[in-house]
Amino acid sequence: MTRPSNHFSQSIILHKRKIDFIQMKQAIWLYFILLIFEGALRKWILPGLSDALLIVRDPVALFILFKAIKQNLFQTNLYIVSILVVTIIAFITTMLFGHGNLIVAIYGIRIMLLHFPLIFVIGKVFSRNDVIRMGKLMLWIALPMSILIGFQFYSPQSAWINRGLAGSLEGAGFGNVNGYSRPPGTFSFTSGNVNFWGLVSCFLLYFWLQVKQHNKTLLIAATVALFGAMSFSISRTLFFEIGLSVVFALIASWLKPIYFVRLLFSIFIVLVVVVLLSQLSLFHTGIDTFIARFTDASESEGGIKGTLGDRFLGGLIGAITNSGDLFWGEGMGMGTNAGAKLMTGNATFLISEGEWGRLIGESGIILGISTILIRVFLSISLIRKGFQKMIAGDSLAWLLLSFGFVNLVQGPLAQPTVLGFSVLTGGLIMAALKVPSRKLHKRFYNRQAKC
Repeated sequence: MTRPSNHFSQSIILHKRKIDFIQMKQAIWLYFILLIFEGALRKWILPGLSDALLIVRDPVALFILFKAIKQNLFQTNLYIVSILVVTIIAFITTMLFGHGNLIVAIYGIRIMLLHFPLIFVIGKVFSRNDVIRMGKLMLWIALPMSILIGFQFYSPQSAWINRGLAGSLEGAGFGNVNGYSRPPGTFSFTSGNVNFWGLVSCFLLYFWLQVKQHNKTLLIAATVALFGAMSFSISRTLFFEIGLSVVFALIASWLKPIYFVRLLFSIFIVLVVVVLLSQLSLFHTGIDTFIARFTDASESEGGIKGTLGDRFLGGLIGAITNSGDLFWGEGMGMGTNAGAKLMTGNATFLISEGEWGRLIGESGIILGISTILIRVFLSISLIRKGFQKMIAGDSLAWLLLSFGFVNLVQGPLAQPTVLGFSVLTGGLIMAALKVPSRKLHKRFYNRQAKC
């Protein structure tokens, strides 16, 4: 007599869990949307709430983690356990031996306690098809984004379109090359724009390798947008990111001849686009400015070798030699601009502009290097799995790693937008490594039904 009732109860429980799963997926999409338009909210739409909106994605991250724990999708592993232990110890040493500012410390620990675990949750919740959908959406967003940064590039910093945070009339552009500044797009700072286009280039190359399955008109339009964005960005970082993605695509095509043919076709399209657009004065100015920035900066930093060496080491050596308290560190959150503003009133680099230097400067040499090693080992593990997946015929995760690997290893996570792109890309890579979505979701619901 009780069996129908038990079956009904199990159906209700399964239905609730299905709703939770859908809500988690929707929250991840919201995390993505806020990542893209957070800067627009802080500059143009709600400038009076600029400071509060700095952490607008934190409640979303907390919601996702809560739902994941509730549904037993947040499964601890060596990376999560290690980073939690290191971060908690660093928080304690911050309060005992560091700056002792509770608010700054909490702002600092949220990076690893709240956002870092999202990498693994996104990898669990998202399917490979979800990754493809997000990639296609990014290509569509890239079209108006390129137009926006074009207007920002040619407009004075006093123009509304170049308003800074909280509606600042000083402008959101950065640097000055030949009278032009680096445009931030919809983001708070130019680093967000660079990360956006770096991730777009990964998806664009993947879709070109699968050109028969995708809209060729969209691919060509997105390629034009990427070329324009690279020239208007005046960013060597974006140039290196795109170059690295091309190298990863060449490796994939070398192992699979059909990819090589498609890559040659896409390169031919790009060359045609570059030649045609370079004849237009609209793009010609951007190209000249980009070349001037590249040449001047390379000469001052000792060429490409000096530039890459300094950027990859991220101030590690400088942090060890110049740190005020090498063993305990200065305290978590102090190396972030927001933390510095809370402590001094000015958003500046109190410890190090480089990520590895910040970690050691904040947490000390033992805990700082421990955090670095955790990120390095995670990235190496993903590279290995992505390479195996590529050999098996699926290059999606491998191409996403061309952007995600560097960010996971030494991306400046103290910058909220870079943190968001690093977490999102890490999760997309893990999702791309999984079995097809139907099998995964069927397995998930079957497991829940047995509970």
